[in-house]
Amino acid sequence: MSTVRICAIALIVDALLVTSFVAIGRRSHAETADLAGFASALWPFLAALLLGWALSLAWRRPSGVLLPGLLIWGVTLGIGMVLRSVAGQGVQPSFVLVAGLVLAAFLLGWRLIALAVAARGRRAADRPRRGGRRIEAQVQAR
Repeated sequence: MSTVRICAIALIVDALLVTSFVAIGRRSHAETADLAGFASALWPFLAALLLGWALSLAWRRPSGVLLPGLLIWGVTLGIGMVLRSVAGQGVQPSFVLVAGLVLAAFLLGWRLIALAVAARGRRAADRPRRGGRRIEAQVQAR
């Protein structure tokens, strides 16, 4: 898969997860289902997510957990809250805490899963196969 495609998929996953975070939050508070209200709650976090991608140079290693993952999460949370405040939306401490936990689970969680899957794939590829060339090569080398 090309690097451009991997980056696009990673950015789309991040954006969908941020959108899900906003949708879950609005639903849990019985907010109205109007598009304007949803967009008003979403834009600060999507703008911050894009800034996080830019600041972390995420296209270099989009599925990285520490970099860019932690930086994307921190910028999405921090700048997202600043933008919410500037827009006159609430930023109560309990909301910041819950948002931080949910966004960490979402934005770092998929990267941790990708890391585990990749590591498992590498271990499987390194494992000797019965009747395979690796075992035959090891026997011939002795």
